[in-house]
Amino acid sequence: MSANNPGLPGGVAISHLSVYDWPAADGVCGGTPHMHLACSEAYVVTGGRGAVQTLTASGYESTPLQAGTVAWFTPGTIHRLVNEGDLRITVLMQNSGLPEAGDAVLTLPPEYLADPETYARATVIPADAPEEEQERIARARRDLALEGYRTLRAAEGPQALADFHRAAAALVRPRIAAWRERWRQGAEAAAAATGVQLDSLEQGEFPHLAHAVVRSEQPAAHGRFGMCGRLDVYGN
Repeated sequence: MSANNPGLPGGVAISHLSVYDWPAADGVCGGTPHMHLACSEAYVVTGGRGAVQTLTASGYESTPLQAGTVAWFTPGTIHRLVNEGDLRITVLMQNSGLPEAGDAVLTLPPEYLADPETYARATVIPADAPEEEQERIARARRDLALEGYRTLRAAEGPQALADFHRAAAALVRPRIAAWRERWRQGAEAAAAATGVQLDSLEQGEFPHLAHAVVRSEQPAAHGRFGMCGRLDVYGN
């Protein structure tokens, strides 16, 4: 992302999400439980109904979702989307879409979190695989993540969640340099530009007003298999 292509306001990104209606072992339909480590995420519900189950150090919650609901959560929130009927969401993601570009760890059982290679074998969906194979992998990793999620929910005391946090942080550590660059070119650059504009206005100057632009775009990808459902993705 450059000065000529600053992305959406504030360095956020959006996607349109149709939540999976696949039933799981517990009889609930929905997506893959996971956690973001450096980004907040928001849901603007545009249709259908369901819930988002969340697990943090404060405990378990379930937040109902219906058209018009806006719900958001901060890093460290394990979340699972539940589809109770055609649940559709516009997702707002911090840091230029980093949540869908690596800042997520699925709640797999501990043995799958031991190293990046083991984790990747259980989670990566090859982009060139046939759609049927992509769906099979997406469902398999969802079900595997639910195993770990149910264990975390059932655990007594904070240790199991703390262990998951530690394993997740270790998994993503090699990616931090790339994440930092995305943040610098996105959210940090947007905040810095506002600072420059405020300084100019305070001095009675306004050169940026003469360079106003209007942009629009269509999704760069349709129906991609995401963690929570099928995604229409904008930009990067």
